[in-house]
Amino acid sequence: MTDRTAGQAGHAPSPFVEIERAAWAALAAGIPQPLSERELQHLAGLDEPLDAREVAEVYLPLSRLLNLYATGARQLHARTSAFLGTRSATTPFVIGVAGSVAVGKSTVARLLRELLARWDDTPKVALVPTDGFLLPNAELERRGLLGRKGFPESYDRRALLRFVTAVKSGAEEVRAPFYSHERYDIVPGAEVVVHRPDILIVEGLNVLQPAQGNGLAVSDLFDFGVYVDARTSDIAEWYVSRFRSLQTGAFASPDSYFHRFAALTPEQARTTASDIWAEINEPNLRQNILPTRSRATLVLKKAEDHAVRSVLLRKI
Repeated sequence: MTDRTAGQAGHAPSPFVEIERAAWAALAAGIPQPLSERELQHLAGLDEPLDAREVAEVYLPLSRLLNLYATGARQLHARTSAFLGTRSATTPFVIGVAGSVAVGKSTVARLLRELLARWDDTPKVALVPTDGFLLPNAELERRGLLGRKGFPESYDRRALLRFVTAVKSGAEEVRAPFYSHERYDIVPGAEVVVHRPDILIVEGLNVLQPAQGNGLAVSDLFDFGVYVDARTSDIAEWYVSRFRSLQTGAFASPDSYFHRFAALTPEQARTTASDIWAEINEPNLRQNILPTRSRATLVLKKAEDHAVRSVLLRKI
């Protein structure tokens, strides 16, 4: 374990403590891994390995830490209510999960949803990707933003803020738009419905961004922020690999927005994916996503093989 706040030679002062994988894994010693191999296969992302060891050594300790934070927040609420002489109900604990395209944040969010729901005091866990708050393609085209899909300006940030505010305030039922990755667009009339969960996980590229001007950002409503990190060169390779897998899989469907890529040769697919990465995803990562890493409560640092090699945890 390395204290990165000490200002040691060669290390700039940091509010984080870095925990190497072995030390992090030891934090969950004796806690049984609750997910079966079949469940892990269902949760894993495309071209992203996920095995029982990774879950036991990385995500089980993380789920326990998040569970402690959530129950701690509940206890603080009870003590504050007693101090103030009020009887307001507790509200959901909100977790933001951020990171680049292809870094594996969706898998992390799905895995945390399943693990957190296995703890007795946080059985109701909802997961809402921010894709549902992207502006419809027609509106993006009208604004000249279709080529910047995934950039902050391509989202209905006010609608996302209203949604999380409603959940955080304890509303019994809150609805969010539904996004289809096959259609690459919002599905009219389809919704994701959240019923007052113990924990809400909000997953997306830009969820840790600060507010603009004097306004309120969705990240201001988070109780805990997770950033999934890796070297940009590794993420670029993961993106190309995923594109090639989709090109021979999901893109083959005539209903897929990207069906036009299905007939590409392997070389053409690599070139196309590399161009999309260089023109859209890497600029978004460098300009908008990566700068929010320091706002996270915890950073998962991945190695070239997708395995987490260390964890950065913000000091309390």
